[in-house]
Amino acid sequence: MQEKQLFEYAVIRVVPKVEREEFLNVGVILYCPAQGFLQTLYELNPDRLQAFSANLDIPELEERLRAFSQICEGGKKGGTIGKLPLAGRFRWLTAARSTVVQTSCVHPGLCTDAKETLDRLYEQLVK
Repeated sequence: MQEKQLFEYAVIRVVPKVEREEFLNVGVILYCPAQGFLQTLYELNPDRLQAFSANLDIPELEERLRAFSQICEGGKKGGTIGKLPLAGRFRWLTAARSTVVQTSCVHPGLCTDAKETLDRLYEQLVK
């Protein structure tokens, strides 16, 4: 039996009007240091987002979420933040912010397969 390892995750949210504190879950970011895993899974549903807030700029949201993925992958595409160690990138991506794309607070858990856990959380919290 495989040993379970600590992971941390946060839900990625679109918050059209920060002052109203209303949001839609659009993705999940998961970090598992023991597995060297940092990845995000997201999907924008334009119809759902436009029904929630007609003023959203969908291409801008896609660009911001793509940046999340690029930072997770690291390297040049992730810019300056992409050059940080995995833990630093995760902390930077999950830091509190008052923008249209935010993350929930960070939650811990135990897993044997980080990718499988990311997929499961995405299905439970976003779909």
